[in-house]
Amino acid sequence: QVQLVESGGGLVQPGGSLRLSCEASGSISRFNAMGWYRQAPGNQRDLVARVTNGGSTYYADSAKGRFTISRDNVKNTVYLQMNSLKPEDTAVYYCNAEWGFRNFWGQGTQVTVSS
Repeated sequence: QVQLVESGGGLVQPGGSLRLSCEASGSISRFNAMGWYRQAPGNQRDLVARVTNGGSTYYADSAKGRFTISRDNVKNTVYLQMNSLKPEDTAVYYCNAEWGFRNFWGQGTQVTVSS
């Protein structure tokens, strides 16, 4: 069983920064890729950023230039550094792990960008 635990969400003013963390139970090297998704009320869950086991990254257009995904295989943790946050970044952010044809999800962490 894979457990993913997110942390680092909170309330931040526009233009501010947050770093989300996702700690996995066991080695993250076994996963094909890990990513961050977000879901705002009434919206679908969308991919924000993704990093493969080989280190290749993908960013949604909304995240390019502002967000950075990284992974620490020693700490079994994936991070999402979010800078220049905007009110439209407000959502619940979910960590995802791809293992073969299976997907595992964390419980989500709320990010609210508001003055």
